[in-house]
Amino acid sequence: MIVVNARIETDPESIDALKSAIVDMEVATLKEEGCDEYSFSVELSDPSVLRVTERWRDSEALAGHMDSAHMKTFRDAMLSHPPKGMNAHFYEATEISPPSL
Repeated sequence: MIVVNARIETDPESIDALKSAIVDMEVATLKEEGCDEYSFSVELSDPSVLRVTERWRDSEALAGHMDSAHMKTFRDAMLSHPPKGMNAHFYEATEISPPSL
């Protein structure tokens, strides 16, 4: 499984302007073969930070996502509201049961 954790530094106005594009991206991506989780969120302690959390079956599914038409559309939308900074971390992971509390 591939887990992606991305952080986009922008401003609340840009996030608001991109809401429709974000929703479209989430809906389309969740329909992709191999996508197990895909969501955007705004940090409660910093409303200028947008987070993207993703979980993919494998690297091939993620590669297909990166080449998808809706990814291109989303990138184009982001160009109209360029982020101040962005980073993404990609992890190959094995899901485990949580420890007993």
